[in-house]
Amino acid sequence: MVPVKSVMIPVEKIRRADRDTTIRAAAEQLRDHNTDIVRRCVAGGLDAAKATVDQIMSAPVLMIDENKTLLDANDLMAQSHVRHLGVSRSGKLVGMLSVRDLVVFLTNLPRK
Repeated sequence: MVPVKSVMIPVEKIRRADRDTTIRAAAEQLRDHNTDIVRRCVAGGLDAAKATVDQIMSAPVLMIDENKTLLDANDLMAQSHVRHLGVSRSGKLVGMLSVRDLVVFLTNLPRK
């Protein structure tokens, strides 16, 4: 089975926002990327100009070791009802894995 580290997004490419950044500012930074802002902020009735990232972020980040398999990651995401996992090496964050990453990987597999 394929290890998580072969599909993860390396930590250097992860988009970040400080906890005290307003949601509007974070949304502007992440405009071209999928975020949880709609579900957690807009649908939750928060004012994006006043509410902060800290109010909608998932914390702590659920982690999986880089050598675990994609099936392990899928199972953990399903059991925990999350769409993103931090990927760790010796307890340190080295990347992120999303449901989208899993779908893209599966879509690109050769078909028989």
